[in-house]
Amino acid sequence: MRFVSTRGNAPAATLSDAINAGLAPDGGLYVPENMPHLSPDDFPQGLSLAQTAAYLLAPFFAGDALAPELKAICAEAFAFDAPHRALAMPGAHVLELFHGPTAAFKDFGARFLAACMRRLRADATRPLTILVATSGDTGAAVGAAFHRVPGMRVAILYPDHRVSPRQAHQLGSFGDNVDALRVAGSFDDCQRMVKAALGDRQLQADVPMSSANSISLGRLLPQMAYYAHAALNHWRRTHDALNVMVPTGNLGNAVACLWVRAMGLPVGEVMFACNANDTLPQFYAGAPYRGRDAIATIANAMDVGAPSNFERLAHLFGGEDAARANGHAQSVDDAEIRDVVRRHALSDGEIYCPHTATAIRVLERQRLAGDHRAWTVVATAHPAKFDTIVEPLVGRPIRVPDALGAMLDRPAYAAPMAADHGVFHHWLRHGRAA
Repeated sequence: MRFVSTRGNAPAATLSDAINAGLAPDGGLYVPENMPHLSPDDFPQGLSLAQTAAYLLAPFFAGDALAPELKAICAEAFAFDAPHRALAMPGAHVLELFHGPTAAFKDFGARFLAACMRRLRADATRPLTILVATSGDTGAAVGAAFHRVPGMRVAILYPDHRVSPRQAHQLGSFGDNVDALRVAGSFDDCQRMVKAALGDRQLQADVPMSSANSISLGRLLPQMAYYAHAALNHWRRTHDALNVMVPTGNLGNAVACLWVRAMGLPVGEVMFACNANDTLPQFYAGAPYRGRDAIATIANAMDVGAPSNFERLAHLFGGEDAARANGHAQSVDDAEIRDVVRRHALSDGEIYCPHTATAIRVLERQRLAGDHRAWTVVATAHPAKFDTIVEPLVGRPIRVPDALGAMLDRPAYAAPMAADHGVFHHWLRHGRAA
């Protein structure tokens, strides 16, 4: 299979070339030239998550140098489960994606990308710098996946004072080949700095780089697997498509779900749950798409005002108007998020992270509007990552997963960085700010 740019001004690329590059030469995002089609009958029953991933992704890897390694890559990336369980709310389920080493859904994609890059770079003579802008969870997942991988250097950019204390500690806890940079700005500033660096041909010649954000095809493709796995199992139990509530900021996880549906697998309606950054809700309400500056919320991993993957969303449907007609998004403010966390801890014992709580609130609105269909809420992070927000609301400490606890026990350091392309480019060349 070949992959093309969402902007249509770059040559088609192989999967390996697209993963290596991160961003297409014209600044666009790589998408499949033609979306493959599969049916539930193409998947044997009783598959593990890793096995489902290998079946699902085989068409995307067809003809590529990585194809013989796909099963091994999936086994490395999907070494932990994504439980899909019922909630107390009738007809509601939760898909838990936070059982990896950094307690967030980003672990699946980051580990998959790292497994691919290790194989693609096995004979490389120059180190590759992996750039990642993070609003909280992506950076830690990438840092963990690439930590001490030979021939790889990682630069994590995050907005200073706009991630939770435990997220910040995770980001700076790696050392060795992983550098954390706390940027005096927003996530969108971090994202612009990464894109500008990747798009600078002279800088690329001096410092070979790739991306580990969801702009990277190697991050987005594996995120399809847990949706396919849950949808197939749900279909076999109920003969119904899986309706999904996805908390989203940069749209990568949401687009992955839509790609599964586009392949022909039994995913039904997909609704986006956003925080007070309402770029997508405004778009779906009829306004022209307009990226804007992000505002800080307690669901900080979704503090994105200009989601990169909007290009993939529009490309999937053939334009903005068609995308608007085929989706829904709702915004949830901080007061509502706090209410959901507090109320459910008391009523049914469920403790949600602020991001998952946005999707729970959207589901509650649907129920009040008379929607009694079955829905699955995507739980994107463990609530222990947001202890300063969640624990005062639930009135008790939250048990910290062992892997997260190990990171929090390590010392952490992040270097200050101005939200300036030139300063960042100097750092990439010289390892220090200008």
